[in-house]
Amino acid sequence: MLVKVKEFETFLHNCVKDNPKEIGQVIAACQVPVNPDSRFFIDIKEGKQLCLNSYRTVEPTRLLYYFTREQVEPFNRSDKKRIIVGVKACDLSALKLLDKALLEDDFQDPSYKYWRENTILISSDCQEFSSVCHCTIFDGKPWAEDGFDVNLSKVNDSYNIITGSSKGDFFIELLKRFVNISEQSSINQEKVKIKRQDYYNKLKEKNEKYTIESYSDLRVQDIKNWNKESKKCIGCGACTNICGICYCLILNDESTDDQFIKVRSTDSCQLNGYARVAGGDTPRPQMYDRFRNRYLCKFDYVQSKFNTYGCTGCGRCIEACPAEIDIREVVKNVKVVV
Repeated sequence: MLVKVKEFETFLHNCVKDNPKEIGQVIAACQVPVNPDSRFFIDIKEGKQLCLNSYRTVEPTRLLYYFTREQVEPFNRSDKKRIIVGVKACDLSALKLLDKALLEDDFQDPSYKYWRENTILISSDCQEFSSVCHCTIFDGKPWAEDGFDVNLSKVNDSYNIITGSSKGDFFIELLKRFVNISEQSSINQEKVKIKRQDYYNKLKEKNEKYTIESYSDLRVQDIKNWNKESKKCIGCGACTNICGICYCLILNDESTDDQFIKVRSTDSCQLNGYARVAGGDTPRPQMYDRFRNRYLCKFDYVQSKFNTYGCTGCGRCIEACPAEIDIREVVKNVKVVV
């Protein structure tokens, strides 16, 4: 299916107004005047400049499902759905891992489950990439192959649209009420394929020097290497707070005389007080211990538990780090025998 870019964006801006009984909110990747080189998820009901075809947003999509701070009991629910537009393949991979952690086995996080069930997730192909993007290291691609409700691939002045779920079919039916949709041609399909492969090749070549054959031996690397790599780390937690996968939490009781209230906030394994017990002891008192733990979690523990790496190559941790620590360089250097 094909839809004109301008018509599609106009529909998004008017979606809540035109469908008030069905859609409660539309959030999209947008440019902001103060930082035109970056993209942020913004509620677009007031009208914003959308930026759906570049690389991923500054903040991870996780923060729209698993909030930095959220009241989880009592939890306010709505019958209306929300739409998130401009999600990238790296964030879809992160959400799939969070689904395994938060929705499977004997526990399901009720808040996360609610947002997953009541969100229409529209992904879009990356047609640019930043200096820190490295999804190809983990067999990722700058376009989504699954995990979306709807995916957009820009071809000239139109979007090639494919659906991936019943929620995606619901969205298309809404779209058809207001926008003309035509069938895509084999020529357009070929253009999408060629463009995707071109960006993939460029990104893969850029990260070739960081490619690691195996991460399975990180746990046995010399502790001196970890100590050396952690010297610049200040333990601020920026890397975990901006990560699309990290989900460590603190659950606080904020009850009053009249109401039982539980509030969940995100935590960071890089902070000095993380996992500290009542007597004051902590399992990782040294910075290099906490620094090493983050890498072992991503490339050892998560892999063994969920059969996938705890990193999708979005590069946000590199951008956020005040010490300019590069996760790609750290892994490469730690595995060097000294």
